[in-house]
Amino acid sequence: MKRRQFIITGLLGTGSILYTCGNTSASWSNNTTLRVGIIGTGNRGKGLQRFIKDIEGIEVVALADILPFRLEEAKALNPKAKTYSDYRQLLDDPHVDAVIISTPFFNHHEIAIDALDADKHVYCEKTMVKGIANIQPVIDKSNQKKDVVFQTGHQYHSSPLYKKVRDIIRSGYIGEVTAYHCQWNRRTDWRKSVPDPKFERRINWRMYREYSGGLTAELMSHQIDYINWVTESHPSRVSGFGGIDHYNDGRETFDNVHLLMEYPSGLDATFTCTTTNSQNGYEIRILGSKATIVLKMTMAEIFIEKPKNNSELGMVDGVSGATIEAWEKGEGVPIEAPGNNPTIDALKQFRDSVVDGKKVYSDIKTGANTSKCIQIALEAIHEKKIAYWGDYPELIFT
Repeated sequence: MKRRQFIITGLLGTGSILYTCGNTSASWSNNTTLRVGIIGTGNRGKGLQRFIKDIEGIEVVALADILPFRLEEAKALNPKAKTYSDYRQLLDDPHVDAVIISTPFFNHHEIAIDALDADKHVYCEKTMVKGIANIQPVIDKSNQKKDVVFQTGHQYHSSPLYKKVRDIIRSGYIGEVTAYHCQWNRRTDWRKSVPDPKFERRINWRMYREYSGGLTAELMSHQIDYINWVTESHPSRVSGFGGIDHYNDGRETFDNVHLLMEYPSGLDATFTCTTTNSQNGYEIRILGSKATIVLKMTMAEIFIEKPKNNSELGMVDGVSGATIEAWEKGEGVPIEAPGNNPTIDALKQFRDSVVDGKKVYSDIKTGANTSKCIQIALEAIHEKKIAYWGDYPELIFT
């Protein structure tokens, strides 16, 4: 079909995108460029370096990693950056204004607390914290450091497309939403080559439960976080299952996972993730009583529920004749919003939050609540039970 503009009048006001929250920078250097240190220079850390090179007003000046060859690879991308084998030395560097934590999941909490103690602004990759007991200490430390920006790496909060879809849903335009169906399918064994067997658990950390939450924490957490954000709530109970059914190579985390979450409103959300099939890849399907939205990483379409008559279609505000014609044919219509790379948008927002005091959307609260969701889901899967939000310690924010 031809791409047709989808316009919804009055849903997006100029004030709904960015507004200030009065942050005062702590270690901000007051230079024109935010100077960043990256802690953890594996694939994600190096990927963030590449993105930052193309973003005005932010620069990588320091790198830290315990694996020498990873540090060398990262140094090749930023020859002027200082390198450290101990992240605490990076935190002592007065030329570093902020840090990006892109280490394995298991030590995020320790590094985040140390960074906050050092008065460094923090961008902590998802999932924010591993283990229920480690969530509240990070919240408490952030509460003590009111002048320090803390952003979590659930980057879809920063996407104009995802914000617009959120506003459409919350406006009631697609009617009552009773279900989200989410999937993230990849055909990959997730295994990386290891130069020496002694590095196996460090390099392939995602496969070992000591370090990782597997597919649930690494992939599904993004979609769980988005639904929490849209609904401004969290699931009340969780069930699920998974297995190591294909890659019998010594891994401990599952190669396929299926989750069901029920929210207090009665909303149900399903999540599936597999490493043996890539059909349709990443997708969030939002089922409303009037329409369905199919949301991909950088594009979205809306499909109307078949109306009783044509006049009912024509009464929908702000919809063009071309859109009505598409809906009569059962076609989807694109939701027009910038489909940028969400990670780049998130890094720009981190810069703006530190430099200009703009609001952090993926903040300590949303990151912590998603962390709790992930831990509850993992326990539900591993212990083969229905897990309830209220059976776990309540997170306290100030």
